[in-house]
Amino acid sequence: MAHSDHDNPALGHHWESFEQQHQGNVMGMWLFLSTEIMLFSGMFLAYFIFRMLYPDMFTAANHFQNVFLGTVNTAVLIMSSVTMVLAVRSAQVGNNRLLRIFLLATAFLGLVFLGIKAYEYYEHWHEGLVPGLHWTNAELIADEAKGIFKGSAQIYFFMYFVMTIIHALHMTVGLGIVLTLWWRARDGRFLKEGFDPIELIGLYWHFVDVVWVFLFPLLYLLGKQG
Repeated sequence: MAHSDHDNPALGHHWESFEQQHQGNVMGMWLFLSTEIMLFSGMFLAYFIFRMLYPDMFTAANHFQNVFLGTVNTAVLIMSSVTMVLAVRSAQVGNNRLLRIFLLATAFLGLVFLGIKAYEYYEHWHEGLVPGLHWTNAELIADEAKGIFKGSAQIYFFMYFVMTIIHALHMTVGLGIVLTLWWRARDGRFLKEGFDPIELIGLYWHFVDVVWVFLFPLLYLLGKQG
């Protein structure tokens, strides 16, 4: 009897073939990512509007960012994208051992990123740079009192926290999914024709990494030359 794709449990009952299933899954992920693009585009637009309104304030507030930690985190995410690509490739060629190794490496790098980001938030709290909760930075408050920034110095850090916290939440979701797939991959279910879940989380992970590639220069580098 000829082999049929429908005999393979990796093929959903509503799909005719693995190719159709793959195309449908990828299209669905891109539709989801398009909504994420709209979300972050709105935040980027708000950032640019405020930056045009208060260029001096943004330059001055940017001085308080830890460029070294931001650079390290950028390198960490780029490396995590590499390990994710290797995880997808391992699933496609049927190497379950490497798949699980690269998924775990991706999760580890994601944890490193979140750990560094948490430390940065601790630094900002310690320096009194959290708008509405702990805004006590003597230098910025003194400048606001002089009317230099007209009370708008908090806008930069408000945008910084909103954008980076939402990004970190996306990273946390991706991390949870990667660890779930790593655990479920014990039986080799994601190999060859069943690799779609790995590729889909890979697309999501790369998207989150690309968002950070845009956030890093906007929040850490612009204004440093001044």
